[in-house]
Amino acid sequence: MQSLAVLGSTGSIGTQTLDVVAANRDKFKVCALAAYRNDQLLEEQIKVFSPAIAVLMDKNAADRLARRYRGSTRILSGEEGLLEAATYEQAQTIVTALVGFAGVAPTLAAVDAGKNIALANKETLVAAGELVTEAARKKSVRILPIDSEHSALLQCLQGEKIQSVKRLILTASGGPFRGRTVDQLKNVTIEDCLRHPNWSMGKKITVDSATLANKGLEVIEAKWLYGMDYSQIDVVVHPQSIIHSMVEFIDGAIMAQMGMPDMRLPIQYALTYPERIDAQFSTLDFNKISALTFEAPDLVAFPALKYAYHAGRVGGTLPCVFNAANEVAVDAFLQGKIGYLAISELISEAVYHHEVILHPTLTDLNDADDWARNYIREVLKSEKIFV
Repeated sequence: MQSLAVLGSTGSIGTQTLDVVAANRDKFKVCALAAYRNDQLLEEQIKVFSPAIAVLMDKNAADRLARRYRGSTRILSGEEGLLEAATYEQAQTIVTALVGFAGVAPTLAAVDAGKNIALANKETLVAAGELVTEAARKKSVRILPIDSEHSALLQCLQGEKIQSVKRLILTASGGPFRGRTVDQLKNVTIEDCLRHPNWSMGKKITVDSATLANKGLEVIEAKWLYGMDYSQIDVVVHPQSIIHSMVEFIDGAIMAQMGMPDMRLPIQYALTYPERIDAQFSTLDFNKISALTFEAPDLVAFPALKYAYHAGRVGGTLPCVFNAANEVAVDAFLQGKIGYLAISELISEAVYHHEVILHPTLTDLNDADDWARNYIREVLKSEKIFV
């Protein structure tokens, strides 16, 4: 039986991970849970899964839970509690489902502790890919992706030599605004942005999908997961979200992984890799699929993807800056402070004004993250960006 620590247990990926665990009690047990501030949902999860420790990053939320909880699970708080969950002795695999740059430190700590990583926090490899992959190599631990696209690539690459790969092809749904022009995007609302046509996800990643910033993050992540050059990583828009990604080999053969748009499948595959187990997920009915279509991404209407490629090719601290600028911009959008188009404008502001440090240390990355967040906040105060 595999023992898991789930970081970000109350979010979209975290709750779906626990769905997989609940359906496979003979294969998995939960020894640690960690969340940000949703003490009520975390308490429900504690009752169901009985972890040894549970963490709330928000101390006030942790205090609320500790006052009313009477069970055997230890309630911890803050960054220290999160790091304890990430390195918990009994945990074999750490599911990192935290949102944003906050996932970097606990993931590095887990790797240093010799834990295998089931990675949903793509920002960890975007911001600190060089550090994380080198640490994983030294500790001989596995980093297995939970993203549906990277899980698809992993599945297509099974039994294949990486030298035989010509290119990786990441598919993108195109989000809710596929086909719209820049003029048509000027007045879209938060509600419009959160109406993803295929996937049910958290707010931040849903907005990222709408701007194609999410696909940019995945491009950078693919470079570190599979060691490919950016010239070998392509993006194609596939509105049906049935093909989750493809691998083209040097002989011209292309392998694709297909399935319903259901995150529980890649989550389960990451937890059972390289084996497969039965699942109760819905499966494809080809009689109900009228067409599978593909088109090139529109980098004029959705330039965040272009900025991500630039940041990845430059490397160093620039992908970290891309990620931080995007996080601040999306947060400002969700608070109604800026318009949709300003998200990509803000990313561009940070990416093209940052002084890059190549081969950064963790301190350099923390500094770059701080710089980007402060820079974007100052730009917002200057009213330089259209709101």
